[in-house]
Amino acid sequence: MSVPVQRLAESARPHLLQHFLNLAPDDVRLRFGSHLAPEAISYYVAGFDFASDAVVGVYDHELALSGVAHVAFNGNSAELGVSVLPGHRGQGIGSALFMRAAEHARNRFITRIYMHCLADNAAMIHIARKAGMAICVEQGEADAFIDVPHADAMSLAGEFFGQRLALLDYTLKQHTAALKRITVSLGAKAE
Repeated sequence: MSVPVQRLAESARPHLLQHFLNLAPDDVRLRFGSHLAPEAISYYVAGFDFASDAVVGVYDHELALSGVAHVAFNGNSAELGVSVLPGHRGQGIGSALFMRAAEHARNRFITRIYMHCLADNAAMIHIARKAGMAICVEQGEADAFIDVPHADAMSLAGEFFGQRLALLDYTLKQHTAALKRITVSLGAKAE
């Protein structure tokens, strides 16, 4: 089963902030390369430019972001950062985020994707290897890159339909959450 990955917009900024604040201190260190205070994380999220960069995410059944990828564009290359909350790891979310972000970059004429992480970030190195990225580990840090093929009709259609599927998934989760709230409310009134 594929993981529905949605391109996020400005309205997701509070969800993004909560996602990063929900990371354990060591996960923050692995994601950002050092320990960051909540204020620094808030500053990072406030700096997202949804018009020029891309942010994609996976929502769980409680409508919280379980995984996020940030694609920062720089000329004809892009740098990618990924984070997945602990309770959602091992479900293919990180790989799905990487693939969706790579597809998005490919369709915007990007020729190379980079990832930079700490050498002890086994999850990111695993995702990089799985994607076929060249990896260089030196002095406690790892750099990975992959050349991206040119966009074609399949990659464009894949991104379009992937986004529509993710939006449908989110809508269904919203309706399910609303039905749960109604059921709980009716149950409370019946007592």
